[in-house]
Amino acid sequence: MNLKASLSIFFFIIIVPQFCFAGKFSWIESSSLNQHVDLLWEDQKIARYVFEKMNPKDRERTYKPFHHIFQSNGTDFLTKGPGGKYTHHRGIYFGFSKCSAMDGSGKSVNVDTWHCKRAYQTHEKFINKTATKQKASHTAEISWRVDDGTVFATEHRTLEFSFIKEGSLQIDFQSNLSTNQKKVQLDGDAQHAGFQFRASNEVAAKTSKETYYIRPNEGIDAKGKTKNWPQDKEMTNLLWEAQSVVVGEDRYTTLYLNHPGNPKPSFHSERDYGRFGSYFKAEITPSNPLVVHYRLHIIQGEMSPKECEELSQAFIKSH
Repeated sequence: MNLKASLSIFFFIIIVPQFCFAGKFSWIESSSLNQHVDLLWEDQKIARYVFEKMNPKDRERTYKPFHHIFQSNGTDFLTKGPGGKYTHHRGIYFGFSKCSAMDGSGKSVNVDTWHCKRAYQTHEKFINKTATKQKASHTAEISWRVDDGTVFATEHRTLEFSFIKEGSLQIDFQSNLSTNQKKVQLDGDAQHAGFQFRASNEVAAKTSKETYYIRPNEGIDAKGKTKNWPQDKEMTNLLWEAQSVVVGEDRYTTLYLNHPGNPKPSFHSERDYGRFGSYFKAEITPSNPLVVHYRLHIIQGEMSPKECEELSQAFIKSH
């Protein structure tokens, strides 16, 4: 597949408990003011999309939508929500700490959709939502706004869930980010931009010393050891890396796959408390939107470097 410079593709796969393939996926909407939809396989909760309306009086909790992933018990979250260590870290999320845009008066402003300073993200509507025996998906329209309410970018965010084998759930995350403004710059750094994954705050509070990472050409690193660009120059343009953490007394390993056709250079960051991912710099215009596609692979247990490499190669060959 030929990829334009504006097209970035990453993939995330999630492996969850052993499910019976006689069932099917379904979406269940909340009946409370805390707006969310849950994805279920039969009666087992798999994921949650949180999209509460932005409330200026409760800004920190409501300033951006995100996706949670459930632990294997289907009750507790594997991922982190508002609060805890770095409240802006929210499960599976996407943003840039340095965005240039125009406000409602036509003035150029620098805003932040990572920490949501001088800007925020709002869920506008569902474009589609499907669920069958084979897969489930939904696409949400999300506005990226300056604090005066001006929409400077519009995102169509799609997550598709499907079992790749018994006990395995694949999640494809695609974001199409467009603008009607002359141009919008997207920038930041490896710790504060891009598409990233944050494990439960339990890792920060209790189990960070048990966290370890797996990397290409290096294998499994020691527990508690992390690498980050720019201090570690080799953390650039990685095809994959994996994080292993302990949550709810169980170990989960998350593999992050990065397609070689994504915008380059890409810069990677790791933290022992459970955040990791990568970012790149980009510019969007009305004729040049940014499309990103991620896949995450999580197992309850451990993975070998060989398994990580095989999944990476399989992903590249399939695209």
